Amino acid sequence: MRISQANADDIADLAWLLWLDTRNEEPAQRSVDAFAAELAQWWSAHQDSHLAFVARLLRPEIVGMAWVALVPRVPRPGATNRLSADIQSVFVVPEHRGRGVGSALVDAASEHAARFGALRVTVHSGRKAVPVYERLGFESSRQLLQRSPG
Repeated sequence: MRISQANADDIADLAWLLWLDTRNEEPAQRSVDAFAAELAQWWSAHQDSHLAFVARLLRPEIVGMAWVALVPRVPRPGATNRLSADIQSVFVVPEHRGRGVGSALVDAASEHAARFGALRVTVHSGRKAVPVYERLGFESSRQLLQRSPG
């Protein structure tokens, strides 16, 4: 298995993984191909702030992904280039789970964020994955709060 940064050639595979990941949660579009076209447009508009890492088997098949969003923060005196990072849409196809693929993807995304100087890396996780993120060094924080719209 090899972890690498995704590129525009991977959009169809990323669309398929996103489709698989959300198939039971969100209403699906007409087709995966239609979603891939939308993802390609989104990718083009957001490639400066959002980066995907993929897990590839020895053949070029992609079996997992993790996205990292780099978010500029308000400058402060003495620290004018501040960033936070958010790990998003981590997914590994079921037959490749439990083999360290997800952990390797999250590590790659976190290391990318650190190279760019992110002050923190956050993740919003489902309940089942919380222990995985804790094993990777993520901790709950009383200072990081969220509010739902409305």
